[in-house]
Amino acid sequence: MLVSHDLTIVSMILNASIVVKVVMGTLVLASMLSWTYIFMKLFAIRRARRQADDFEREFWSGSDLVGLYQRAANGRHVSSGMERIFESGFKEFLKLKGRSGVDVTALLEGTRRAMKATYQREMDLLESHLNFLATVGSVSPYIGLLGTVWGIMNSFRALSNVAQATLAQVAPGIAEALIATAIGLFAAIPAVIAYNRFTHDIDRLAGRYESFMEELSNILQRQAHQPER
Repeated sequence: MLVSHDLTIVSMILNASIVVKVVMGTLVLASMLSWTYIFMKLFAIRRARRQADDFEREFWSGSDLVGLYQRAANGRHVSSGMERIFESGFKEFLKLKGRSGVDVTALLEGTRRAMKATYQREMDLLESHLNFLATVGSVSPYIGLLGTVWGIMNSFRALSNVAQATLAQVAPGIAEALIATAIGLFAAIPAVIAYNRFTHDIDRLAGRYESFMEELSNILQRQAHQPER
C-alpha cells in the first residue's frame, strides 16, 4: 500500500516539529528585520551621499564661510553630515579665535577635535544596524542547520518503530527539515551582500568626510594667520 504525502512547502512547514517551527519563525523574523534595515540603510546612505555632493558644490563655489555657518546654525533646513562637521568645526574656530591668548596651534587643534567628534557621531549613525546584518549573515545558516539536524533526528527516531523503512517514509521528514536550512540561507545571503555593500559605501563616505576635514583645517589655518580687521 502506497502512502501519499503532501510535499508542498506550506504543508511541510505546518507538519514540522515544534522545534523546527520555532527555528523557522526565528529565521523569518530575522529576515524581515534585516530587509527593513537594508532599505533604511540604502535610503540613508543615498541621502548622505547626495547631501555631501550638494554641500561640497556650495562650499567650493566660493561662498562665504560665515554665511554658510550662519545658515547651518539657524537650522532652517535638514543639514547633512558634512555640513554638521563644518558647523561644529567653524563654531569652535570662531569661539577660540575670539579668546585672547590662544595661539594658532591650540586654535586648530580645538577645531579638529570638534570636527572629529561630530565625524564620529555621523559614522556611528551611518553604521547603525550593520552589526545586526553581519550577525544575521553569519549565524542564520547555522540556526537553519540546527533545525535541519533536529528534523532529521526526529525522522529517524520515528523509523525505529517501523519494521521496514522505505524512502517514501524517510523523504517527507527530511524534506521538512531541509526547509529550515533553505530559510536560513534565504535570510543570510541578502544580509551578507547588503553588509558588504554598505560597508564599502560608508568607507567611501568616511574618506570624503576626512578629506573635507583636512581641507577645511587648511583653510582655517590660513584664516588664523590673517590679522584681525
